[in-house]
Amino acid sequence: MRFDSILIVTVGVICLLTHSAQNFCAAQSESYPVPPEAQKQADVPEGKILGPFDFESRIFPGTSRQYHLYIPEQYDASKPTPVIIVQDGVNRARGWRLPQILDNLIHAEQVPSMIGVFVQPGIVKSDSPGSQPRFNRSFEYDSLGDRYARFLLEELLPNISQDYNLSQDPNDRALAGASSGGICAFNAAWERPDAFRRVISTIGTYVGLRGGNQLAALVRKHEARPLRVFLQDGSSDLNIYAGDWWTANQDMLSALKWAGYDVQHEWGQGGHNGKHGAAIMPQALKWLWRDYPAPIRAAANKEAKRRVELLVEGAGWDEVSSGHEAVEALTANAGGQIFFSDAKAGRVYRIDQDLKTRIFADQSSDIVDLAYCPDGNLLGIQAGAIVKFGPDGKLRSFLPETQAECLVSLPEGLFYYDRGLNEIQFATFDGKVKEAGLVVAPPIAMTPTVDHAFLHSVGQTQATYHSANLAGDLKYHQEYGFLEMPYLRTKSGVSAAAMDRDGLLYVSSTVGVQVLDQLGRVNFIIAPPNRKPIEDIAFGGANLEYLYVATSSSVFRRKFNTKGVVSFAQPIAPPKPGL
Repeated sequence: MRFDSILIVTVGVICLLTHSAQNFCAAQSESYPVPPEAQKQADVPEGKILGPFDFESRIFPGTSRQYHLYIPEQYDASKPTPVIIVQDGVNRARGWRLPQILDNLIHAEQVPSMIGVFVQPGIVKSDSPGSQPRFNRSFEYDSLGDRYARFLLEELLPNISQDYNLSQDPNDRALAGASSGGICAFNAAWERPDAFRRVISTIGTYVGLRGGNQLAALVRKHEARPLRVFLQDGSSDLNIYAGDWWTANQDMLSALKWAGYDVQHEWGQGGHNGKHGAAIMPQALKWLWRDYPAPIRAAANKEAKRRVELLVEGAGWDEVSSGHEAVEALTANAGGQIFFSDAKAGRVYRIDQDLKTRIFADQSSDIVDLAYCPDGNLLGIQAGAIVKFGPDGKLRSFLPETQAECLVSLPEGLFYYDRGLNEIQFATFDGKVKEAGLVVAPPIAMTPTVDHAFLHSVGQTQATYHSANLAGDLKYHQEYGFLEMPYLRTKSGVSAAAMDRDGLLYVSSTVGVQVLDQLGRVNFIIAPPNRKPIEDIAFGGANLEYLYVATSSSVFRRKFNTKGVVSFAQPIAPPKPGL
């Protein structure tokens, strides 16, 4: 028997013996008919492929790359034109037969007329003879975070917009890619749903190359974003050191469905190639652009059983105070009136129940934290000293010999962090001070649990919050709560903390307002009102049913399915936590 015959027989036997080998055989024999939408049709106008164009990036320093443009025959320079951005350049687009598909679907009015941007990943050239350039593909595509989205929005698209009228409406922008380009397309839209709303991901690399395996869990925890996502993969996809592509894509589908996203998928038996993706590309595009130009909106799966059910249908962020220089130091009194500082303007303001903002104290510069007290006074930190505002808004000295950085009031007194001593101190409201306990890391905010059994403290550089028993001198101190961190950053960006009546802890951070259960686990992440950093948070309103958020020059509020607490009120027994 000839050797090649033996090999064929051997492979055939293996294919019959194991499931993985069956997948291998399916991948080897993978074949799909060319869909009619990908074939040249009579009387269909043909778009033009222009390029290659060279492009150098500052966001990815030293990189150069090429891109091509697909310009449909129907392009009208007088109108903002939708755009589809394909990672891995013109070869990926042609492998999908995308130019021909777009010609046919645009002519049939099954998708809008759109420009295609087919962009390659960057390389950094080497000056050493015989050496390889630095290939940026995995770094750009597999990494989480907003760097690649910024490259598109701040560099590439503005450059193309000099010559073509590209729409800036996020509903008019689609991202597409395969493999690492697939996760790149999803991640860029995930990071910037204000700029991109439509995603096609084929054989997506949602595995542990550069943290992509975290995306499915983040999708479940974050408030749903206005995205429409099409996923494709095959059961014979890669299974290597970084993970199982087939399993990871199914995890992504499960997470997106559970969180209520507008998601569709097409599963096959193929391997890590573009064959199946090319075969289903027409249906993917038609699904992605169905009902256009109706906008894509965030949705929620009402059947998903979250442990934390906070969202009120139709309730979003409302701006209630604006035009300030530097808003910070939110706090509320027992009636839900909100006080805040504008340190640069030298004023403390009050937001009343009629939502009008009034000056509470003038000529009060550099107030960086505030805490309302049960006696009707308002304590603040000014140049490290703790000062007191009476009900009339007049400023008085309270604890001048401190280097305080944050404070929180309780019924019997206040805790504050003294930077000079590197200690949390306790003071009664008549000014008597005692050491409360040494801290491991400087806190940016502190809050007692709703039952006043423990004191939680959070810092800007920590991936955890600290908890200590309030009985005695903050004993049994430990790192307790686990926070979600911004990708590849060492600082959480934590700015404030608040509690609700169910014992949930709200921590404002770079990734949003993280909501942690009594066991210290992030259950939900609330999207911020805009892209500006959150400076502070507090519950307010007549029944403390609104969460107030300060961002730079404005204060926003949003109603949630909960009620907050003020720390100086009497303790409340929370429900027993689910383990």
